[in-house]
Amino acid sequence: MTAVIVLFGGDGSEHRVSVASAQNVTSHLAEARLWFWTRDGAVHDVERNALLRFERPFERDFSPTPRSIWPDIGRAFEDNVARESVFFLALHGGSGENGTLQNRLETCGYAFTGSGSEASCAAFDKVRAKEALSAQGVCVADACLVDGDSATHEKLAHLFETHGKVVVKPVADGSSHGVRFIETEKDLDAVIVDIRRQGGAKVLAEAFITGRELTVAVYESPDGRTALPCSEVCLEEGRTFDYEGKYLGKGTLELTPAPVSDDVASAAQSVALTAHEALGCYGYSRTDIIIPGGPYRADRDAVFLELNTLPGLTAASFIPQQLEAARIEMDRFLARQIELALARSRR
Repeated sequence: MTAVIVLFGGDGSEHRVSVASAQNVTSHLAEARLWFWTRDGAVHDVERNALLRFERPFERDFSPTPRSIWPDIGRAFEDNVARESVFFLALHGGSGENGTLQNRLETCGYAFTGSGSEASCAAFDKVRAKEALSAQGVCVADACLVDGDSATHEKLAHLFETHGKVVVKPVADGSSHGVRFIETEKDLDAVIVDIRRQGGAKVLAEAFITGRELTVAVYESPDGRTALPCSEVCLEEGRTFDYEGKYLGKGTLELTPAPVSDDVASAAQSVALTAHEALGCYGYSRTDIIIPGGPYRADRDAVFLELNTLPGLTAASFIPQQLEAARIEMDRFLARQIELALARSRR
């Protein structure tokens, strides 16, 4: 019988979200082992009840008493993994989603859920992902890369003057961490100061597009690749879809299925399918999209924002919402991901 190991935690900014995803996944996988990858790199084999009984995971750090401890993920792989095991990756962000861990699993020959290392790396880099989608004819926002050098002010000022509002975000990160907005000259100066404090790290600046914010999951079912029903994110005035909005429900409302026309839903789903295929994703993914207002034609100009190769699987996340709307049981979805992981490993 195939052993399933749910791997969660990790070194990304979405560490706590990963714990919440693991709680939901584990509630459906009764026999799975649970490996908690701590922020310092150690791996703890933890009790099922310790995870399921943990409260307020989005607000508190998970620190259970482990049954076993390995100093790093490599030692854990060496000591305790049977070749027929499957790793269910309930990780988000950092080396757990950017292709680093996937590359290690591929090198070791272990089966794991989600996209492979190449697709994970390409999708996690927002610039590469935008370039790949633009090459497929998908609309993307006007953007530039800046790193605090002498050209930074000129680039940001031009984008701000052209579009009136700019969003600045890390090239590789998730859950809206590090996102800032430029709406005034004062904002522009403050953002440049912040960028220069980072010591040359590149950030992505994009024209802010006003419109309806949709997100669409793609699921590789036994019947073929399909886009699930869209979800819409509605914000209270003055709010942004930041960490508190996403996970603590502050100032946000998520609607699934999204109350949009069939044409708009179809356009968003088409972008999600194109993104999944263009980036070489596997198993499932979730793509964020803007349907612009104003003079744009919504049925033609759905704008790609980014794709997540390991999107949230918490009880309240978009994928469980969309699976429910599509009348697909979570158990069936998880079993399919394990099946796909084994099939890829055998190939």
